[in-house]
Amino acid sequence: MKVFIYILMALSFALIIFNATKLEFDNLLVGDSSVAVFGILAGMCSFILLGILLISKKIASKVKR
Repeated sequence: MKVFIYILMALSFALIIFNATKLEFDNLLVGDSSVAVFGILAGMCSFILLGILLISKKIASKVKR
């Protein structure tokens, strides 16, 4: 399960990087740039949630011992 979480975190980071290349800083909320902004936000949310899941799994394993 831990490896799967790390793979998903890498994919969400790749999503952030990919969408960052699609940004147009002149018009952030117009056209493809707006999709990229929302994609970056979604990638950040998934990265943070997976990090919280990883930490909670570590805490649960320590509590079991």
